[in-house]
Amino acid sequence: MEELYEELQSLALQKQYKALKERLGDMAYPDIAEFIMQLDNDQTRATVFRVLSKDSSADVFSYLDSDSQEAIVRLITDREIEQLMDDMYVDDAVDFLEEVPANVVRRVLANTDKETREIINRFLEYPDNSAGSVMTIEMVELHDRLTVGEAIKSIRRTGVDKETIYTCYVIDDKRHLVGTLPLRRLLLNEEDVKLTDIMADDEQLITVQTLDDQEEVAAVAKKYDLLSVPVVDKEQRLVGIITIDDIVDIIDEEATEDFEKMALLRPSEDEYLKTNVFVLAKNRIVWLLILMVSATFTGQIIEGFEAKLATIAGLTACIPMLMDTGGNSGNQVSTLIIRGLALGEIRIKDYFRVLWKEIRVSVMVGVTLAVANALRMVLVRLITGSDTSNSVILVVCLSVCAAVMVAKVIGCTLPIIAKLLRLDPALMAGPMITTLVDAVSLLIYFGFANALIH
Repeated sequence: MEELYEELQSLALQKQYKALKERLGDMAYPDIAEFIMQLDNDQTRATVFRVLSKDSSADVFSYLDSDSQEAIVRLITDREIEQLMDDMYVDDAVDFLEEVPANVVRRVLANTDKETREIINRFLEYPDNSAGSVMTIEMVELHDRLTVGEAIKSIRRTGVDKETIYTCYVIDDKRHLVGTLPLRRLLLNEEDVKLTDIMADDEQLITVQTLDDQEEVAAVAKKYDLLSVPVVDKEQRLVGIITIDDIVDIIDEEATEDFEKMALLRPSEDEYLKTNVFVLAKNRIVWLLILMVSATFTGQIIEGFEAKLATIAGLTACIPMLMDTGGNSGNQVSTLIIRGLALGEIRIKDYFRVLWKEIRVSVMVGVTLAVANALRMVLVRLITGSDTSNSVILVVCLSVCAAVMVAKVIGCTLPIIAKLLRLDPALMAGPMITTLVDAVSLLIYFGFANALIH
């Protein structure tokens, strides 16, 4: 692919536009967009974009990142902008306008016909990350009084402008969604059959509302294996659909946001390389300050046992191992629980089932690690001739076993508590659990040391 891109760039620089157009005509839209995004010069990007055929330019434009889109729009003419907006699907146009500066938005809307402009403005009024903000209105609508033959004629007449025709939506006189109809079922029935006789009726309808969170849309599409999700208003009137390409983008966006929250980062709107260093610092500093202050408790615990640490060989050396084991154990289970909550596989009412399962897992894991640690400490004592006593080995092994159990209980409990409090469970992960488990592990460790070593 890199060789192809180099060839295309060479054709663009040598102004061999006819040959360039022929080569681009054989490529998929995402590949053309990737080639344009790799070009360093904005003028070259605009030139290559102008070479594209009218039928493909809007599709390619929708695959470009916001920087490339903005650069192209700034360099093409008002007439070209008008043509581009006429050819773009509304949801792609809205996605583009949400990412570019206000002056670019004003220029684009000024060169858009009144009807399209009103539709776009209505979309822009929906809250970010809501179903309404990501839907499209280019779907196949069929009136419930039609027959199969009439419906097929309607699709042939209007389908070319629709984003998808695989699922048709049946509405009544007041635009209430009364049923859905797969295109396959439509084609396999006789022309005189009424749509109401073959459609999936309103008792089987799966819909979301305009103000529902986009994460809920993705969950609905996954649960019911939908290629598109109909969006209705409070009166159950059809206002749009969310197609599978947008659903995939939602899943990717939500997964990225969860990963960032699990690392206690404030989610960023832009890609890493496009984000200002001051924004990156602001996104990280708050939780780092909180964790730094909370680590004070860990330091105070160690300080309170300094005398015993100084007099008993082997106790201090095992602190990092114990804290790491506890923190890692908590992170393992919290990752599974957070993911399960996000996918709907685990619910709040499942807490005691989860707790009982993790207690059993922690016993098996803790005992295994304790035995392995005992063998390790005995082997190190034989090789190095250290004076680590059997009492210290016993304390460390008991502490490892107990720390693993406590860490796994904390790791499965905190995300579910967060869900119960309507917080994002991803916040109760990684550094947060590690900091808490570190303090608890040290308290367990020094508790066993006080009890068993004199």
